[in-house]
Amino acid sequence: MSKPAGNAAPADNAAPVTVEPLDAHRIDVAALSSWLRDVAPQAAGELSVRQFQGGMSNPTYLLTAASGERFVLRKKPPGRLLPRAHAVDREHRVMQALADTPVPAPRMVAYCDDPAVIGAEFFVMEHVEGRIIPSPGMGPVPREERPVLAWSLIDTLALLHRVDWRGVGLGDFGRPEGYLARQTARWTAQYEAAKQDLPADFDYSQMDWLRDWLTERVAVADESAIAHGDYRLGNTVVHPAEPRIVAVLDWELATIGHPLADLAYLCLPYRLPLDIPGTVDLIAQGLPTEEAILDRYCERVGRDGIPDWPVFLAFACFRNAAITQGVAARAALGNVSSAGTDPVAYGFRARRIAETGVGIARAMDGTVRS
Repeated sequence: MSKPAGNAAPADNAAPVTVEPLDAHRIDVAALSSWLRDVAPQAAGELSVRQFQGGMSNPTYLLTAASGERFVLRKKPPGRLLPRAHAVDREHRVMQALADTPVPAPRMVAYCDDPAVIGAEFFVMEHVEGRIIPSPGMGPVPREERPVLAWSLIDTLALLHRVDWRGVGLGDFGRPEGYLARQTARWTAQYEAAKQDLPADFDYSQMDWLRDWLTERVAVADESAIAHGDYRLGNTVVHPAEPRIVAVLDWELATIGHPLADLAYLCLPYRLPLDIPGTVDLIAQGLPTEEAILDRYCERVGRDGIPDWPVFLAFACFRNAAITQGVAARAALGNVSSAGTDPVAYGFRARRIAETGVGIARAMDGTVRS
């Protein structure tokens, strides 16, 4: 495994980037080694700790045991955190539940709820060898392999949504009803909480309009599945040499929710303006069209169609913008997981994503933006 949450920026060969742990994210290696000896004997002995770069959420570390066996540790970040954010306990639980399903998820090793060990809750999982491809345009992937990888990405999402979540022990992992309404309220609270750490002149008008529009339209027909919450190519491990997904990572936002919210989030890069750094024209990059992606998904899960698609896309914009505002706020506080994160740049990104959501909403209403 090779990847923390967020928008990583590895080298052209998509190899993971690790560094000495940043000052704000250093951990007590001796205390960790002592704890691991009791729960994971295979990790006994001198322990090497490196921090993955690229993540904006839960700090993630590569652990190498004296035997050479490698593991990955994810923990809560330091400092003041937004309510209900950085839920490493939920990450651990959902991946543990998926262990015997077709969904490719890393094997869990151990979970620690005692912050006294290294200063925060954390869990340890297996290291999955592979590539991290953060850009939805699949830059490091040969052009002829990009459609195949796109199908693997959508097929993996379909596998997740077909899991019997009650049967794998997640009956109390989330409420299946009213997902969009609850999530709109949750992300409203998150971006409101982030305001205290953002510049006083930050423009929230588009977010506020989109919030109000969604609040009036979230009464869509309920469906329930394990919803990843941040499902995209950059949150997966791609096979070292083949165009296929071998692990899904970053389950911090997972819950029981509407599967179409995951699908809309995955398709959001088809809608984002190209002036947002890192955004690319997916069709020009050789990927399938959004329509083809939706058809493939419907075929794999047995759907006849996708009602209220613009509502889910607008919600995906709202949630993405709220997450991005949270990154900007943490960057302003200096407690993001990667060095050099610019709060101004992330603030711009959040505004443009919100504007995109407003455009989708107004188009659905048949109005012209004023």
